[in-house]
Amino acid sequence: MTDLRTDLRTDLSADEARRIILRAQGFLGAGARTGGVPAMLRRVGAVQLDTISVLARSHELVAYARLGAVGRAAVERAYWDDPARAFEYWCHAACILPVEQWPLYGFRRRAYRERRYRWHEVPPVVDKVLERVRSDGPLTTADIGGARKGGPWWDWSDSKIAIEFLLDIGEVVCARRVGWRRVYDLAERVVPAGLLAEDLSDAEGVAGLTRIAGRSLGVATRADLVDFTRVKGRYAALLDEALLSGAAGLVPVRVSGWPAARGARGPAVSTLPNAWADPAALDGEPRGRHRTTLLSPFDSLIWERARAERVFGLNHRLEAYVPKDKRVHGYFAMPVLSGGRIIGRVDPARDGATLVARQVGFEPGGSAAKAVEGMRDALWEAASWVGCTGIRVERVGTPELEAPLRAALAAGR
Repeated sequence: MTDLRTDLRTDLSADEARRIILRAQGFLGAGARTGGVPAMLRRVGAVQLDTISVLARSHELVAYARLGAVGRAAVERAYWDDPARAFEYWCHAACILPVEQWPLYGFRRRAYRERRYRWHEVPPVVDKVLERVRSDGPLTTADIGGARKGGPWWDWSDSKIAIEFLLDIGEVVCARRVGWRRVYDLAERVVPAGLLAEDLSDAEGVAGLTRIAGRSLGVATRADLVDFTRVKGRYAALLDEALLSGAAGLVPVRVSGWPAARGARGPAVSTLPNAWADPAALDGEPRGRHRTTLLSPFDSLIWERARAERVFGLNHRLEAYVPKDKRVHGYFAMPVLSGGRIIGRVDPARDGATLVARQVGFEPGGSAAKAVEGMRDALWEAASWVGCTGIRVERVGTPELEAPLRAALAAGR
């Protein structure tokens, strides 16, 4: 059993847990901005990818939210560089991961290899595709025969199915993108030899990922850790073993106001630990300046709806695939973080050199003046980052704050 410290505070208020989470995620304190994008990636552990681009793609927005107006070229270099600093694989979802995490995913690669199926049956051409990458790589799907048969997005060509299966099992790796297309190459040519040679057991891999999830989240329930790592079945049982044995390096805590833990054979018990924490996150009070920023809906601070509601009282979902007349907050509504709380949401767009706030809404509670100030600062900083010199607000869903917000934006930052 890992020797964990016993002198840490293990009873937390919901507010204390929230501040610990903000510091762990890089939104509280100047130290979170040291080391630039590479350090940010290692702090959060995983950056989710998505094809939607509003102002910027989500993986760029994640870096911007923590670091401010960081150069977009610097973001791309930190994620996709040569030699590889990161690779793409399946964590919470399709994510960019620090390359040193490669050995931890051995359990997942082995599971895919044994199953030989995920979304599609593996076609007979898989060996030919691997040889093509070996002889001519690195390659994109266009190089090996296209991504689709011509139907919907999931109607992949055999070559696309084959190359994605090879990525799943670790024969090839994506450590670079060109024009948003994955570039595939042999893992042995991309992953550092020392990492490639590490052969961790399933238990060691799951414990390592659980440790990373706990460090990234700061304070998390078991459900939060499972959501981050996306383990189930026997791998979820390994996560539980890693928590209880100390192999994950996390300590049990009790957060008041969070759902009570259940006893071994009985109902929920409010006095039992109901969460887990990174010991380093519990060491000292979170201090420093809060970031004021727009958040991607795929940001790890809020990517899990139950956690976002528990920590911030935010009930949020992506409405990009909701019919326009049924949307409440907008196509790509971005929560606004200010003063350590979610103060509102913005559905942004761009029209030339103007940042367009198609819809602005404020969350209830708190100081109206501070909410307007935070919204103003978040919008102007985002506008500056994407090269816009003006802001146009089309609709404000909180009527009493419309005039103060328009006046504040007109006055500038």
